[in-house]
Amino acid sequence: MSIKSLIINPGSTSTKIGVFEDETLLFDETLRHSTEEIAKYASIVDQKDFRKEVILNVLKEKNFDIKELGVVVGRGGLLKPILSGTYAVTEDLLHDLEIGVQGQHASNLGGILAKEIADQVGVPSYIVDPVCVDELSPVARISGHPELPRTSIFHALNQKAVAKRYAKEHGKQYEDLNLIVVHMGGGVSVGAHENGKVVDVANALEGDGPFSPERAGAVPPGALIRMCFSGKYTEKEVYKKIVGSGGTNAYLGTNDMRDVIAGANEGKEEYQLIFDAFIYQIAKEIGAAATVLKGKVDQVVVTGGIAYSDLVVNAIKERAGFVGEFTVYPGEDELLALAQGALRVLNGEEEVMKY
Repeated sequence: MSIKSLIINPGSTSTKIGVFEDETLLFDETLRHSTEEIAKYASIVDQKDFRKEVILNVLKEKNFDIKELGVVVGRGGLLKPILSGTYAVTEDLLHDLEIGVQGQHASNLGGILAKEIADQVGVPSYIVDPVCVDELSPVARISGHPELPRTSIFHALNQKAVAKRYAKEHGKQYEDLNLIVVHMGGGVSVGAHENGKVVDVANALEGDGPFSPERAGAVPPGALIRMCFSGKYTEKEVYKKIVGSGGTNAYLGTNDMRDVIAGANEGKEEYQLIFDAFIYQIAKEIGAAATVLKGKVDQVVVTGGIAYSDLVVNAIKERAGFVGEFTVYPGEDELLALAQGALRVLNGEEEVMKY
């Protein structure tokens, strides 16, 4: 029997929802929230009732009866470090989403909203592969100082989804493969997937790995320390330079890689240099991931919005093609990935995880 699911993916100024029947999308909507609407609420959790009402109103407009749902799935937020999988939304998980145990982010609302709507109709609620998925090997956690361990925050949902997609399309088990997955969007993450676990990946949010359209990546720590204590900036201002206003935003004033490519194509030297550096750093990270896997790489999988650019993908191949063959899955279908995570549990392909 088919299963209908409601998928909820909250962003800072929008809430994306989708209704699926098994893996078939029945409809989706991106619900935009103005800055003025969001500004009314003191915290992200305070937005819960507002966002829930907007979601339920859209479902009514679509003449969709929530009693038809078999499951509700939310985007996972900044929880404690956890293993990959589909998690039931329990009281402990809800508590940590509400307090923002690793920080406040709109995605924390995903599990909260899923639980409330699911409880209305008596069906399960889940989250799937949140950004805090942590499968790092012990040696990958060592940074150089015990007070500053390396941590795993990355595009786990999309990386895992495309890795499993590649395995399925080639008649193999994800757990039997060594893959390097490159996600390129507002942030960039390069994961070394060894036998079904991401054993090494940079903290793609707070300053590690390659720079991206919005994030600075790994910057020289000494210079950063001097910036912090220069007296010129508050902690919040420095953080913004690393996350949000870093990367191409800082160099060129744009967080759109299409603008960078256009500038390079017009012969603007600064744009060409930043484009080349973007490619250089990603290729360098692919090479580093290959050493983690001891050179045994079954495939390099490239994904994310920037993967739509053949120019970018071909430039990365030119530098890192020796590592292995490339497969490209442009974009990131997060709604489908969340639906698939729930289906794997409901169809008995995976055990539900407990937080």
